[in-house]
Amino acid sequence: MIGLLLSVFIFNFIAYITNKKLTHNQILHIWIFTIAFQLLFDLYIDVGYHAYWYFSKSEVDWESIIHILLLVPPVNIIFLNLYPMKKKILYKILFIFMWNLIIVGYEWFTLLPSPWGYFHYGWWKISYSFCINPILLFILIKYYKLVTKLEKKSRSATE
Repeated sequence: MIGLLLSVFIFNFIAYITNKKLTHNQILHIWIFTIAFQLLFDLYIDVGYHAYWYFSKSEVDWESIIHILLLVPPVNIIFLNLYPMKKKILYKILFIFMWNLIIVGYEWFTLLPSPWGYFHYGWWKISYSFCINPILLFILIKYYKLVTKLEKKSRSATE
């Protein structure tokens, strides 16, 4: 639990100080999208297939709400603030690869015993995360681009 609470504080602080690009509207969209997407993913992979779990395998672990509501959204905000939207594709791929290493490294940290770790594997392997994270980051980027496109469309409609 200590590792989770410390991570929540650090990632939210970093998201707050690094945000130079996202509007309040975009932050809200990303925050809510992240929560919904995380819950949907966990519903199948965690609850449905018991591939992994957060604090408890056999019961609802209310502590995981902290992870879902306060940890993953600021990480996505940091990622989008730093993502090189206007760079060449090779640079974008390298950026996603580097973030994937960071995310998988953090996941490895969460596998430590309590009080630092809070994540547990069933049949899931860290290599699965390494393969699926770029897809999840790509979905996040596409969602962000959709939000910015809708904002521009909304602004032009009101002018």
